Parts: sequence; structure tokens; C-alpha cells
Amino acid sequence: MAVSKLEYIWLDGYKPIQSLRSKTKIERDFSGKLEDCPVWCFDGSSTEQAPGGSSDCLLQPVFIVKDPQRRNGYLVMCEVLSPDGTAHESNGRATIEDDDNDFWFGFEQEYFLWNPETNKPIGFPEGGYPGPQGPYYCSVGAKNAFGRQMVEEHLDACIDAGLNIEGINAEVATGQWEFQIFAKGAKAAGDQIWVARYLLERIGEKYGISINWHCKPLGALDWNGSGMHANFSNDLLRTCGSKEIYEQVCEAFRDVVQEHIEVYGADNHLRLTGKHETASINDFSYGVSDRGASIRIPIGTVEKGWKGWLEDRRPNSAADPYKVAARIIKTVKSAEVHLLSEVA
Repeated sequence: MAVSKLEYIWLDGYKPIQSLRSKTKIERDFSGKLEDCPVWCFDGSSTEQAPGGSSDCLLQPVFIVKDPQRRNGYLVMCEVLSPDGTAHESNGRATIEDDDNDFWFGFEQEYFLWNPETNKPIGFPEGGYPGPQGPYYCSVGAKNAFGRQMVEEHLDACIDAGLNIEGINAEVATGQWEFQIFAKGAKAAGDQIWVARYLLERIGEKYGISINWHCKPLGALDWNGSGMHANFSNDLLRTCGSKEIYEQVCEAFRDVVQEHIEVYGADNHLRLTGKHETASINDFSYGVSDRGASIRIPIGTVEKGWKGWLEDRRPNSAADPYKVAARIIKTVKSAEVHLLSEVA
């Protein structure tokens, strides 16, 4: 009788930044299919998701991949449900309105590899700071690139798990890296980002390195923060062939800036300053190839005759991709309703 290890993964209820939690369930003669993953439960009073007197919360499996680092293992991403089976208030995935997978998302996840003993990024000297940023982006060599062995192990783990990871690169600050995930369907993109984050955290345990997801962990110094740029499209953006439609979609974001900022990650005011390739948190702008804008219109979209995608550069590295996607979808759909009313 084959024995499988199913690692159930979920998001806790801590605010303003949720953390990953997981526990192992042993199943015998498991098929490897999502539909054969049973609903499980956990103590929500230990994760800020329930009171002690009524502490059971449910784990509803929604996404499964092979665990590349455990024999007969699987990684099972779960939604958190209340005991009555309704979505828990901490469940951002349940707010996504994209049942037909019309929306495609590509997230650029930045992060710092962090030395818990020095409380600084790896590569930082204990008594000060490295040279100014500039030589670290896409760097190679021991002078400028730090943590590559761990980053490569994470890349291999994502590939072996079957995640649609698109690439990795060293980023502009010492000890800062990025990976990219793309998926057709907003929920799928969020699932894969969270599982990739989980794998990175777990691999870090082996190296004694923690992952700092904070958008500006070094404070108000002259170092780039960390983002999770959201590249997105739907059928309208992929096929319209119209500069005017792209501009109208971008304009739909202008009146809901605060609604977006609320789900784009904690402490984003520290990162969105108008410096370091960001737009000010108090402004809204868009432009072709403009990395200082709130929303960048990629040059590839223009070259393909205004058929492609947009990049919202405001979500930060600690943001929940489920909530980011849900808000973007809501805004784009509002623009579509407006466009249809104009046609009518």
C-alpha cells in the first residue's frame, strides 16, 4: 500500500501581512488528483482565524503539484473556509471573479535573501553597507551576486513541481532576487505564486536564510524596494488593436487608486515615492515603456498593434496575488462595461 505525504498549505489571518502555514496529511493509495484530496481542518485560534471557543477552520484543496523535495509528496494549496463551508474573511482567493480564466496574469516576485543573525540582506557587511546599487542587477560573480546556489535550487524545485516559472534574475540591491510566474487564469497565477513562495521559504531553512518579503526592508535609504509587478490581460486587451481602448482601460484605474493601494501590500508608501522606478503613491499615471508610471504599457503591446497586456507596477512584494488580481479584474471589467455602453 503506497503512502503519500500531502502538505496542506494555507494563508493565516495575520494583518497586515498574511503568512504561509502548512501541515502534513498522510494518505494511502492516493491518486495524485485534486478531487481526491479530502477537506481537512486546523486550529484557527492559533492563526488569528477563529476564537478559542470555536476554533475549527476548514481547508479546501484548490491546487496540487508534486512536491519536488519529498518522497511520495504533494503540495496542496488550500482555501480557508469557515465551519459552515463559506469563505473565511481572510480568503482572498474567493474574491476573484474569473471563472472562465479570461484573465491571464504574470507576477514578477522580488524578495531579499535575509541573514537572520545580522538582520541584513546577505552580502551586506556586518559593520556597514556594500557599494551603491548598480552593479548587482543581473550580475554574475562572487563580488556582486549573493545566494545563487539557493536561488538555483528554488528554480529547479519550481520546475520539478510543474509550476510555470518564467525566469529568475538578481535584482538591483545586494541580496535581492526575482522570479516570475505566469498562468492563464487569475486563481491559477495566485496559487502558483504562493506555492513558489512556500518552496523558497522551505529551502531557506536548509541554508539558514530567511526570506524578507517586506517592500522596503532597508528603510528610507537609497536602495530599491521590492515589488510584485502584475502583468495582466484579458481577451479585450489581447485582441482589441486599439490605442484608445488601452487608454480607456488605464483611465478606469484613476478613480480607484485607493481601492488598489489597500490590497497592494503593507507599507507601500515607503516604496512608492516617485523614486527608484516607482510612481508616487499619491499620483496615478500610465505610459508606454514608462517604469516610473503606475501602469506601464509594454512596448511589445504597441509593436503588436495594441494587442497584448498591461503592467501594474504598484503591487509590492508582500501583497497577496489573489487580492491584487481580484481588484485588477474588477477595475478592468468596469472599463469594459463603460466601453460597451458607449458602443450601444
